[in-house]
Amino acid sequence: MKKTNIVLIGMPAAGKSTVGVLLAKRLGYSFVDVDLVIQEKTGKLLKELIAELGEQGFLRLEEQINRDLAEKKAVIAPGGSVIYGKEAMEHYRKTAVIVYLKLSCEELKKRIGDARDRGVVLKDGMTLEDLYAERVPYYEAYAEVTLDEEGKDLGQVVDELRACFEERFSAEAEAEKRTV
Repeated sequence: MKKTNIVLIGMPAAGKSTVGVLLAKRLGYSFVDVDLVIQEKTGKLLKELIAELGEQGFLRLEEQINRDLAEKKAVIAPGGSVIYGKEAMEHYRKTAVIVYLKLSCEELKKRIGDARDRGVVLKDGMTLEDLYAERVPYYEAYAEVTLDEEGKDLGQVVDELRACFEERFSAEAEAEKRTV
């Protein structure tokens, strides 16, 4: 199956939604913010869902919605916790190029503000540093492309990704011509 989507993974505040919108515009793709899809389907804010369903219940809901997305030619920005959902990530491995927007823990702390108010899944007693240490190995394992955002503004991040994908799409088109 040809991968027609781009999925942006990374910590909350890594810029997945902002970069995703801009990248989609540049590539002529649609854009899907999965957190908004979850809120639209349930009629509730993420923080309300986490409070109501608990951490595990929310993660199951998030996994199901990500697993069932059937987009084509889309840039998809799932929540940072999508990496806990094996089925969702297997779905994305088959249908998308997975890009990890890498951010240092120091930069994350500057950007994030109130993590719980943002709808970030934090276990009781867990700090942002703990969450970072827990998630980074998952992001690194799932990523086909890693873009280190250190010292870059969002415009530079989008430009680098656009160049990467234009080159990739061009190479794929050439390969298709040779096999026809």
